[in-house]
Amino acid sequence: MTSPEQIRSKVHSVVYRALGLTPRLAPEPRAESNGSGRPRVAIGADHAGFPLKETLKDYLRELGQEVLDCGTHSTQSVDYPDFALAVAELVAQGRAGRGILVDGSGLGSCMAANKVPGVRAAMCYDQSTAVNSREHNDSNVLTLGAERIGPILAKQIVKTWLETSFAEGRDARRIEKIAEIESRFSRKGRPASGGRRISRTKGMETIHEPSLDRISEQITSPVRILLQEEPSSKDTPAPTPLSSHNLVDQVQPVPSAGTDRFAATPGVAPTGGRLAHLIDHTLLKPETSQDQIAQLCLEARKFRFASVCVNTTHVKLCAELLKGSGVPVCATIGFPLGATPTDVKVFEAQQAIRDGAAELDMVINIGALKSHDYDLVQRDIASVARACHASRALLKAIIETALLTDEEKAMACQLAKAAGADFVKTSTGFGPAGATPEDVALMRRVVGPSMGVKAAGGIRTYADVQKMIAAGATRIGASASVKIMEEAEKH
Repeated sequence: MTSPEQIRSKVHSVVYRALGLTPRLAPEPRAESNGSGRPRVAIGADHAGFPLKETLKDYLRELGQEVLDCGTHSTQSVDYPDFALAVAELVAQGRAGRGILVDGSGLGSCMAANKVPGVRAAMCYDQSTAVNSREHNDSNVLTLGAERIGPILAKQIVKTWLETSFAEGRDARRIEKIAEIESRFSRKGRPASGGRRISRTKGMETIHEPSLDRISEQITSPVRILLQEEPSSKDTPAPTPLSSHNLVDQVQPVPSAGTDRFAATPGVAPTGGRLAHLIDHTLLKPETSQDQIAQLCLEARKFRFASVCVNTTHVKLCAELLKGSGVPVCATIGFPLGATPTDVKVFEAQQAIRDGAAELDMVINIGALKSHDYDLVQRDIASVARACHASRALLKAIIETALLTDEEKAMACQLAKAAGADFVKTSTGFGPAGATPEDVALMRRVVGPSMGVKAAGGIRTYADVQKMIAAGATRIGASASVKIMEEAEKH
């Protein structure tokens, strides 16, 4: 359901545009001061940049900066221009000396911020571009791509950018020319910085922002009530709901690789072969015998599951038993703790691939994540990803959600995506708890639609599978796969 904040934002935009004005959607900043008299930095991000923003906030305080947090304050999907405007306005008005924006690539926020007169936003991807943007361009807003750089490099860029001064000289003349261009194409009646009065179109009276805010709120309140309470019209025919019977006809097939999101409402999941293509048929118990592996592969052949997921010692046998079936072998790496050194994980991954694995489920370095050593976490995943992709194998990064806070889950997903993993996976099945729809939904929001999300741990029924797919999972890890398929056939 649309949140009150989203409704208010959309109504506010409509009111402004109806009056021929530039919409002011900037969220109010949260002041997080470490003391008066310190340099002030405004920081903002969209949902993709939220985890990195939180990391940079702490780092800015360490550098002695006063922080104005303009949002967003969670990984829930939002629009980056709103937060770019919030930060840019504070800088243009002189309420913040510098601004920092974080989104997925850094490009969109840079474009949006540069629409505000007085702002010179620069997207930087290393320390040299940070130096150049300050020395020669006198940038006052820095934009970063959370999906392009890791937390360690981001900190280095921020520190360099804050410490580098404008060189003046001939560059000052060029900055003046930028200001002249800006002035020439700025709208008449639009304040360059800090103005609180907004002019309507020619021939109309001046309206103050508080008045427009009141108009917006008067519209917003009944809209919220209608959205929450008003039943649909009886004269309007209801759309045909998706069900397990018509899903295949109405929705594109889910690729067996699981890289496209399969979205559905609770209670809807594919049945038959299409469901089987979402399930990694799993057997990871330490006491697993060769006879049990043979049975696992026989079931995988029968139902044509997405893969069989086994410990590395069983990969070669599975590859022999599944030869010609089209069912790939998935091996676990650094399992189940993720605490082995990176070079050991890489060796294990290469050996598994040589033995016949086409997919690898790797446990990330959870201890490093908890220690905020994000560079180590990302390098660990990236090293295994390179080994996988060199042999055209897929990599799923297991983050063990039950051991993490929501912020840590979001950061783990962001690092896995930046490192080149193909999937993020909830659990090993050996932790304190398994997958939950809430965790799957959070992971999906962070990684976006182009990356796989695997739900694993405690998924034992068709109903469990339905919930995970509805939350955004594109692959399911389960040892009760046959039981799930039998239940699915009854629907």
